[in-house]
Amino acid sequence: MPISSKPKTKKNRRILVVEDERPLAHALKLKLSNHGLDVTIASDGNEGLKAALSGGYDLILLDLILPGIDGFAILEQIHSKKSKTPIVVLSNLGQPEDQQRAKELGAVQYCVKANTPLSVIIDLILSILR
Repeated sequence: MPISSKPKTKKNRRILVVEDERPLAHALKLKLSNHGLDVTIASDGNEGLKAALSGGYDLILLDLILPGIDGFAILEQIHSKKSKTPIVVLSNLGQPEDQQRAKELGAVQYCVKANTPLSVIIDLILSILR
C-alpha cells in the first residue's frame, strides 16, 4: 500500500514517487514535503501502476528497474490511457535508447540517478509543477 506523507487537501499538489530504493524514496519524500507537496511512495511496480492509474497525481517520478512490473510497462499503461500527468523518469539506465523509449512513452524528463543531484531533481519537479 502506498505511504502518503500528509492528508490530502485541495491546496497540496500530489506527487507519486515509484522507487524501490527506500533511502532515496524517503529523501525525495522529505525534500518534496518541505515544499508543501503531498508525496505518496510506491515501492514496487505493481503498487506504482495501481496508484498511477488511480489518478489524482500532479506528477509521477518513476524508476524503471522495479520489483514486479518494470517502469517501461508502467509508462506503456499510463500512455495507453492518454494520461496528461507529467512523468519524470529517474533511473540508473543511462543508455540513449532507454531515454528515447521513455520519452516516446510520455516521459517529460529523464534523469540518470548517478548523474543527477537530489537538489536538481527537486528543482526540476518544482519547475514542472509551476
